[in-house]
Amino acid sequence: MEKLKIGVLLSGSGTNLQAIIDEIAEDLPVEIVHVLSSRPDAYGIERARAAGIPVTVFDRSCYEDPTAADGRIAAIMDKAGAEYLVMAGYMRKLTPVVLDAFPDRVLNLHPALLPSFKGAHAIQDAWDAGVKVTGVTVHLANEDYDKGPIVAQRAVPVLEGDDIDALEARIHEIEHVIYPEVLRAIAEGRMTLDADRKIHIQPLG
Repeated sequence: MEKLKIGVLLSGSGTNLQAIIDEIAEDLPVEIVHVLSSRPDAYGIERARAAGIPVTVFDRSCYEDPTAADGRIAAIMDKAGAEYLVMAGYMRKLTPVVLDAFPDRVLNLHPALLPSFKGAHAIQDAWDAGVKVTGVTVHLANEDYDKGPIVAQRAVPVLEGDDIDALEARIHEIEHVIYPEVLRAIAEGRMTLDADRKIHIQPLG
């Protein structure tokens, strides 16, 4: 099987990047062709370099013109041969420059069950609301923040005796499972987007 070539965008510790790297080392048919960090102090940079993946590092000044920044990102990822872009804790909103360059091929991970608890504080918001179940969503990014077609979701219960740190840790554990699963489905040609912009994933086997 030909490997799915992806570019990864990150801003922080890179734990989801590491989860993908670890699954590739097993049997995930994916190749990370480039990593771009929006921050020069992001630990994800070290994870990428340790895995031998080419890295581009932006700083705040690069984003003074967001359209120009995204033009550079699109060009870098296109040159690297990326077929999909994977946002892994990337804390910048993508403009149409990138989204149009990779139409319906930009994945984002959100730590809640969309459409509930959109935005940057989803875990805290769910906790404050007193929900008994939250979760993780993988979706296609579009111009509407956290509103792109949903690819996959996994529920995470809020347990008696939880504090928010325990809940967050369980959410991250699920993130590290669901993202590689989605990438496997795409690599194996099992994901389709229908005319109503709903996504279908055929089961394994």
